[in-house]
Amino acid sequence: MRIKFRKIRPLSTTGLIAGTFFFALSMTPGLVPRTDLFQGIVSGLSFAAGYGIGVLIIWIWMYLGLPKMTTNIKKYAQIGAASVCVVTGIIFLRQANGWQNELRAIMEMEPAPGMQPLTIALVAALVFLVIMVLTRLFRFISRAIISRLKRYVPEPISYLTGLIVSFILFWSVLDGVFFSVLLRSADSAYEQIDDLIEPEAEQPADPMLTGSSESLLSWEKMGRQGRRFLSTAPSSAAFAMFTDEEVMDPIRVYVGMSAAETAEEKAALALQELVRTGAFERSLMVIVTPTGTGWIDPASVLPLEYLHRGDVATVAAQYSYLPSALSLLVEEEYGVEMARALFREIYDYWSSLPSGERPQLYLHGLSLGALNSDRSFDLYDIVNDPVNGAFWVGPPFRKQSWQTITANRQPDSPAWLPRFRDGSVVRFANQHGGLETGEAPWGNYRMAYLQYASDPITFFDPRSFFRQPEWMNHPRGHDVSPELRWYPVVTMVQLALDMASGTAPRGYGHEYAAEHYFDSWLALTEPSGWSPEELTQLREYFSNVDLSGGPQN
Repeated sequence: MRIKFRKIRPLSTTGLIAGTFFFALSMTPGLVPRTDLFQGIVSGLSFAAGYGIGVLIIWIWMYLGLPKMTTNIKKYAQIGAASVCVVTGIIFLRQANGWQNELRAIMEMEPAPGMQPLTIALVAALVFLVIMVLTRLFRFISRAIISRLKRYVPEPISYLTGLIVSFILFWSVLDGVFFSVLLRSADSAYEQIDDLIEPEAEQPADPMLTGSSESLLSWEKMGRQGRRFLSTAPSSAAFAMFTDEEVMDPIRVYVGMSAAETAEEKAALALQELVRTGAFERSLMVIVTPTGTGWIDPASVLPLEYLHRGDVATVAAQYSYLPSALSLLVEEEYGVEMARALFREIYDYWSSLPSGERPQLYLHGLSLGALNSDRSFDLYDIVNDPVNGAFWVGPPFRKQSWQTITANRQPDSPAWLPRFRDGSVVRFANQHGGLETGEAPWGNYRMAYLQYASDPITFFDPRSFFRQPEWMNHPRGHDVSPELRWYPVVTMVQLALDMASGTAPRGYGHEYAAEHYFDSWLALTEPSGWSPEELTQLREYFSNVDLSGGPQN
């Protein structure tokens, strides 16, 4: 029996031209600087998208029966197209480094020594090759299905059914096998990392502290992120450096993934630990929803504890080991159950206390934590006794309330810094503030957003595939490159990869700076007893202190 191999079809000339055009556009700046690797991935995906569009154009042309090029003309056209592709690729590869350095200058970063065109080209070629293999595999399977269906049904039905079945089969493999394996593998890997006990994370000796020998929450089951959050809590002595008022040690409670089996059991443990440590006797309590890995940005809670001289209790519960970007793109419901259980347990207890004898209650979250914090409660359930407010930072593009508020902003305000109604409930801030003023005084329930115009996790929009996002209109945020342009398909690819690149410094992109947290907490909670000079000194401290370190998101 002889096995007959089909001849490998050459690449489409029109597809190569369109792919090169998209490849060139992909070199233009995005929201954050890119490394050679990420630029190569962006360029490879863009080239593949352009190639696919070029092939589709030719297919439509042939389907309509329009005239074809003669063999001689086609030969010269291929040579000319190849020359144009090579020259265009070289020109834009050389220009890419200039664009990236302009963006780095906006973000106060040192210029890059130079992007490596060969590295970018090789990575792009590899990405394109993988996509081509998958595409041709899809075509092979669909043709096999169609050829069998033709024996039993009319040809048009066989084509339509074959394509639908092939698509469902491919998507089932990607969603049910590839994505599931990816999630399980990533979850297992991050779980092992989370179990590591770092030498600097010492178990608390004070029996009133969470994680101590008297605590209801085991130090060993706290998880790496929980132990780091608890061990970096400041002491009252740190606050005394900035004020002569009475100070105290803040309370921090963290529930790790392995503390209990169910979300309800973990939430019950959190409440019991809060009661044990006297958290409801503090003036202010914050329910923090961590990012995907369970990480809590040290720059987020610390300014609040300083502003209130330690009279703060913070509680958080881990719901995942996965990075936020992976969870957002693959499994958007990750963590909702835990966030809801924790809020319900604490809110029910808090609302049962006399209004004059309970702390002010705020919600807080960064990135995926902001999304799940928003989903943790239903406003209709708390309307008779609302919490004092919420502070959400770097809200992901999937956040529905954020989308609604931004879409219904005042017409003269930009999408990257909206003004919503009279500012009595919702206010937005960026690097330059924004929560301090509103057309009307802030009410008893306050919703605050801190977002940078250069944050791709906030401003990624799947619809940028076919239309320009509103945040790209003028005027733009000061941290967005003036050279950033919208291109169909390409811009969406750029923004999607910008979410994962993580190359922006503190104060830009998705890296939020302590001094901007400080400004926001100050405006939101209005702590008393601080002179303007003391606040200036405290803000300068957070502008200069290094609170980075450890995995984020």
